[in-house]
Amino acid sequence: MKIELTEQQFRYLLDLVYIGNWVMNSTRENDRIKEYDQVESLVFSHCLQHKMRKLVELYQGELIPSRAFADGGIHEVIESYEDIAFYEILAEEMALRDLDGLPLTAENYGTLMERIDRYMADFNQHGTDHISVELDE
Repeated sequence: MKIELTEQQFRYLLDLVYIGNWVMNSTRENDRIKEYDQVESLVFSHCLQHKMRKLVELYQGELIPSRAFADGGIHEVIESYEDIAFYEILAEEMALRDLDGLPLTAENYGTLMERIDRYMADFNQHGTDHISVELDE
């Protein structure tokens, strides 16, 4: 297979491949899905031919994204996504909890969405400062 990209498109592809492998493998510790690491290595190996040598480095015989790449802002993008996803999931779970176990229906969907919006507004203004958890002892 051959894919033709501009230099800028290739640079965007590097970000996408890195983020994808991060999602797939970052929490797996020693149980990484090697096929994703191999694809990442293959894609990043093309940096050597495209004047992007500083974005790749050799580690234990494998080409991987370099420290310069990883430190170049990509983790801020990942963290921003994680923050948004965290608050959205939390707002939805809390709104569902507020329905007192009722199944989600067309009739209560509007109520659920209003609750989610209210939680999101509070999270946007206060973060987690207004959340408390009572632990059973």
